Amino acid sequence: MAENRERLPESVQSNVATAGNQKPLLRLVGVGKTYGAVRALEGVDLELYPGEVVGLVGDNGAGKSTLVKTISGVGPASEGEFYVDGERVDISTPTTATHLGIETVYQDLALCDNLDVTSNLFLGHEIRTKLGTLNDIEMEKRALAVLRTLDVKLPSARALVSALSGGQRQSIAVAKTILRQAKVVMLDEPTAALGVAQTKQVLNLIKRLREQGIAILVISHNMVDVFEVADRVIVMRLGHKVANFNVKETNSSQVIAAITGASVSEDAPGSNVNSIVGGEA
Repeated sequence: MAENRERLPESVQSNVATAGNQKPLLRLVGVGKTYGAVRALEGVDLELYPGEVVGLVGDNGAGKSTLVKTISGVGPASEGEFYVDGERVDISTPTTATHLGIETVYQDLALCDNLDVTSNLFLGHEIRTKLGTLNDIEMEKRALAVLRTLDVKLPSARALVSALSGGQRQSIAVAKTILRQAKVVMLDEPTAALGVAQTKQVLNLIKRLREQGIAILVISHNMVDVFEVADRVIVMRLGHKVANFNVKETNSSQVIAAITGASVSEDAPGSNVNSIVGGEA
C-alpha cells in the first residue's frame, strides 16, 4: 500500500525528554496486523518507559483497539517484534502477556458484581491455607495494602462491588493489576461515562500508578483527561502511528489536527510547529 503522508516535524516525533537513558519496559518494532485482505495495523513502533503515562488517541477505526489487542495477546500481531525489559518476546495469548507483566483494564472492567472487593481482587488467584481452604484473612490484608498504596477510598474491603461507584469500580480493576505485579498497564477509556468527581478519582489513580514506576497506556477520546495525566500522546490514524507528542511541548489543537489529518496554522494558539499534514495510507 502506497505511503503518501508527509513526514511530521522532528519536534513532534521525538520521545519525551524525561525518558533519558532509561530502558523501555515495552517496545514494539514494525508491528502489523491483518485480517484477511484488510490491513488493520502497519509498521507501528512504540516504546513505553517506567513511570510514564502515554495517551493513545485516534478516531474510530484508527487502530487503537487492534494495537491494544496485539499487546495484550487477544489478537496476536501478524508481523513485527515485541520486547519486554529489552528481551524479545512472543505475545501470542493473554496468559503470555500476563506472565510478562502486561495487564489490560477493559472498559467493562470484568468485575463480578455479586462478589466483594477482596474476592474480586483475588478472583482466579486466590490465596489458600496449607489445608487448601481460602485464606480470607491474608487476602483481605493484601487487598487493604494495595488499596492504601493507590489511595483508594472504599467503605470496606468486604463491600459488594455492585454497591460501589464507577470510580471505585475502576480503582478495583486497576488494583488487580498491581496485585499481579504488572509492569505495563493499559487502560481502555478509563473515564468513560463517569461524573466529574469520579473522573478526578480515576485520574489521580493513574498518577499513583506512575509513582509506582509502572508504564501506563491510556486509550481515550477525552483530550482534557489525556492532557491531565499523560507525558506523551501517540496518535493513530488508518492503522498507522502518525505522531508522537511531548505533552509539555504541544496543545490539543495539534493533537486533533494529527488525528483528523488537518493542518495547524502557524498562528494557532500554542502552536510550535508550522503544520501537520496527513493523508490516507
